[in-house]
Amino acid sequence: MHANTPIPAQSASPWPWRSAAIALLVGVALLRIFYLAYSCPLDLAPDEAHYWDWSRNLDWSYYSKGPLVAYLIRASCLLLGPWSTSLTGSEMLAVRLPAVLCSTLLLASLYVLTVQVYGREKLALVVVAVALPLPILAAGGSLMTIDAPYCCSWGWALVLGFRAVFRNSRWAWPALGLVIGLGILAKYTMILFPLSLGLFLLATREYRRFLWRPGFWIMAGIAAFCCLPILIWNAQNNWVTFGHLLAHSGFHREAAISWLGPIIYVGGQFALLLGYYFLAWARAMIRHRPGLEPRPEIGYLWWLSLPTFVFFVIFSWKNGGGELNWPATAYLSGLVLAIAWLAEQLAAASGLRRLAALSGLALMSGISLSLTLLLHHSALARPLLESFCEAPTRLHPTPMRRLDPTCRLKGWQTLAAEVDQLREQCRRAGIEPILATARWSEVGELGFYCQGQPTVFSIGLAHGDRYSQYDLWRPNPLADPDVFLGKTFIIVNSLNGPLDQVFDHVDAPRIVTHCEGGHPLAQWRLVVGHGFRGFPTAGNGKMKY
Repeated sequence: MHANTPIPAQSASPWPWRSAAIALLVGVALLRIFYLAYSCPLDLAPDEAHYWDWSRNLDWSYYSKGPLVAYLIRASCLLLGPWSTSLTGSEMLAVRLPAVLCSTLLLASLYVLTVQVYGREKLALVVVAVALPLPILAAGGSLMTIDAPYCCSWGWALVLGFRAVFRNSRWAWPALGLVIGLGILAKYTMILFPLSLGLFLLATREYRRFLWRPGFWIMAGIAAFCCLPILIWNAQNNWVTFGHLLAHSGFHREAAISWLGPIIYVGGQFALLLGYYFLAWARAMIRHRPGLEPRPEIGYLWWLSLPTFVFFVIFSWKNGGGELNWPATAYLSGLVLAIAWLAEQLAAASGLRRLAALSGLALMSGISLSLTLLLHHSALARPLLESFCEAPTRLHPTPMRRLDPTCRLKGWQTLAAEVDQLREQCRRAGIEPILATARWSEVGELGFYCQGQPTVFSIGLAHGDRYSQYDLWRPNPLADPDVFLGKTFIIVNSLNGPLDQVFDHVDAPRIVTHCEGGHPLAQWRLVVGHGFRGFPTAGNGKMKY
C-alpha cells in the first residue's frame, strides 16, 4: 500500500469493524426475509415471474438472458418452496430468497475490496453502510431479477481480480474466470469486466506483464467455457439472443441516432444516485484519473468503473438513453472510490466546513433510507402522491402508475382471482379453458398466481408485442394452431382489434381493476373466446425483437 493513501488511521484490531459489518449484513438479511415473509405488499414483478416461468422449463439458455437466474430460482423453490407457501401462501419468498443472499454477498465483497485497496476496516464499514440503503442496490436485495446474481458476481470478481494482480495469487485467476463466467450466465454485460481489467493492465506499466502470462488467459478460457450453454442453445435456436441484443441496444438498421440519448442517460444516472453520490463518483473519477493518480490500486478501481459507464454512454446514442440499471456495476468499485474520496475531503476539512460535509452525508444517507423504505411500502407516500395525481379517465384509468413505480408489482393476485373465477365457470360447463395473454410480461404472473400454476401462453406477436421466450416453447397457439383448434380461451389484454375472426364467438369482455386506498393502480381486460380458429396474422412471418 502506498504511503500517501488519504485514509485516516484506525485501531490495531480490525475485529470491532468486522464484527459490526457482519452484524449489519446478517441483521439486514434477516430483516429482508422477515419483510418478505410477513409484510411485503408487492407481488412478483413481471421480470421475476418471467424468470420463475423459465425455472419451470430448465434449459441451456433462454431467449434474452442466460440460464443462471432460472436455476437459482428453481433450486430455491425446490428447497424452500413448501416453507414459503406455508408462510406467504405462495412461493414468492422462495423465488426472492436468492436475491437476499446475492445482495448480502455483494455487500460483503465491497467490504473486502475496500480493505484490500485501502487497508482500512473502518472505511470498509462506511462503504457498506452507505451502499445498503442506496435504492439502486437495495432493490436488488428483495427482487429476484438477473441483476442480483450479476452484481454479486461483479463484486466478487473485483475482489478476486485485485488478489490475482496485486497479490500475485495463482489460484485467484481461475477463480476469477469462474465468477466472470457465472456472471455472464446471469447477464451478458459481465463481459465488460475482463475487458475493463485488460484495459487496466494495458494502461498500467508495472502490471502490463500479466497480459502475457498464463493466469490472465486461463481466466479468459474458463469464462469462455462457461458461455458454452448459451452458445449451444443459440445454435439450436437460430441465434435469436444475438438478434434480441442487437435490437435492444438500438444498433440495427432501423434505429436512428438519438441526439438526446446521452443527456437522458446521464440525467437518469444523476437521479438514480440522488445527485449527491453521482457527483461524488464523478469527482472521484476526475481526481484519480490516469496520469494523475500514481497508485495502481486506486487505478484498478477507476478502470473497473468508468469504462462500463462510458460503454452505455455510447449505446445511449442509439437507444435513447437505455435502462437506468444498465451501468449499475460501474458504481461498485466506483462507490468505494467515491466514499474514499469523501473521506479524504472530510479529513482535510475543519470547523464549519467539516460539520457541513458530515451533515450533508448524513442527510443523503437519510434520504436514501427513506426512499428505500418507500419503495418497499409505497403506501406511505400515497398521501403525497395524491396531491400530484390526476383523476382517472377513460384513456388514463390508472394515473397513479405514472407516479408510483411499484404499481407494476401490485394487483396480480387480483387478476389471477378473476381469471380463476372464469376458469371455474368454464369447468362447470364441461370446458377446460386455455389461458393466454397479449403481453409476454404477463404470462408468468398468471402462471404463478392462478390456482394450480397452469401453463399460460403468449399471443403477443399477433397483437404487436415483441418476440419472447414463449414464442419458442412448443406447442403454442401462434406456431401450432392445429393443436388448439376448437378450444376455449381466456385472454388477458387482447386490445388490438376484434377477435371474431379468431373464435366462433366471444363473450362480453370483463374489466378487472385493482384499487388501493380508493386509487385504481392496475387494470386489465378479460375476454373469453369459444371455438378457436387460429390467428390469421400471427406474427406475419417477421420476428419483432
